[in-house]
Amino acid sequence: MPSKSPELFYDRKLETLSRKKLNELQDKRFRKLQSLLLKSNPFYRQKLHEAGIRKPMPLNRISELPFTIKAELMADQAAHPPFGNKLTFSLERYTRLHQTSGTTGAPLRWPDTPESWHTYVREWGFVLRGAGVAPGDRVFVAFSFGPFIGFWGAFEGAQHIGAMALTGGGQTTEQRIATMCDWRPTVLVCTPTYALRLAEVAQSHGVETAKMGIRITVHAGEPGAGIPSTRRRIEEYWGSKAYDHVGMTEVGAYGYECSKQLGPHTNETEYIIEVIDPATSKPVEDGRRGEVILTTLGREGSPLIRYRTGDLAEVTRKRCACGRTFALLKGGILGRADDMITVRGVNVFPSAIENILWRFPEIVEFQGEVVIQREMQELLLRVETAGMQNRQHDALAERIVTEMRTTLNLRPTVEFAPPGSLPRPELKARRFRCAPPA
Repeated sequence: MPSKSPELFYDRKLETLSRKKLNELQDKRFRKLQSLLLKSNPFYRQKLHEAGIRKPMPLNRISELPFTIKAELMADQAAHPPFGNKLTFSLERYTRLHQTSGTTGAPLRWPDTPESWHTYVREWGFVLRGAGVAPGDRVFVAFSFGPFIGFWGAFEGAQHIGAMALTGGGQTTEQRIATMCDWRPTVLVCTPTYALRLAEVAQSHGVETAKMGIRITVHAGEPGAGIPSTRRRIEEYWGSKAYDHVGMTEVGAYGYECSKQLGPHTNETEYIIEVIDPATSKPVEDGRRGEVILTTLGREGSPLIRYRTGDLAEVTRKRCACGRTFALLKGGILGRADDMITVRGVNVFPSAIENILWRFPEIVEFQGEVVIQREMQELLLRVETAGMQNRQHDALAERIVTEMRTTLNLRPTVEFAPPGSLPRPELKARRFRCAPPA
């Protein structure tokens, strides 16, 4: 059993710093990072010189530095294969290599030095401790352990905080369920989609997941655990508390939930967070929705300055009831600047649709597609249920349409897919897509 831990902090002193002290810490590390990059990082030295910057800027002038976008990083790696020109040190210093999942294009390769990797593992320490994981817990990481970075950090982060790390690599879903029954983990780490898939398969084999002893689930790879109905469904399946985490391969594990679960806190000892209007690139006020911009302070071997994440959030810097002063992403990631879909003039994020669909316990899985019908954009939802008859499907479709119309002003077409026909990915789920015009 995990040790008693009334304070769910990785480093209480850092996580409760006053805003003044936090800004002083960030300013010191920000200047140090710029000095290093101007000296020895070819990518950023050129980028900063082109912006007229030849000496470190203070934190209060960060807006004068140029943004970094993913397309630049991809172009850099294409021009300077295989790892690009963005490395701060000689290649011999790098001992880890991971890459993005590649769900929206070619994967981006990301090397780390031992020091940079240790920073990443420490960040997962914040994630796990914030969720209540402690020494004595047994953390089952249900992941294939390929080149995608996320769950490598979770696995080593569990060891780092004194928990037992259990690998779920190299197994089918059925084998993972059997392993969990044998090993009796207390914590499950996986994508939200895969948590639902594991539970679905377990129950089809007569295993009651709510009685398996999982007390905490921690989720990464996609924003589902921050969607209320998805979180609720995961918690009902597993009899546990589900915690969200936000991160990116190229950035790191930049946000984690506390016991209040109001959204992820940004780890501001390792990141500078800005929030801008994605259309104008101007800062937005606290509490207003905007695009999250991140500067990494700890991964000096492969750093990022003012990186446009594409994540949309409403950020507040008020002290949380948990005691943390770190900026809070209220309600988690609310969508991505490039993920919004438009249906008959109505703009909507897929997460809003998912939040509604998972309220229906009859739904096992779903997919959404924006299709062109009679020169109009229409939303098609393919829904999978378990063991329902056609007459029951008709009633469920009517309820779904009513809820969508009432909540989002959308009137989708609902089709029912055969049981087991829709994909259940282990990594990021891509449930929505837009069909090209005919």
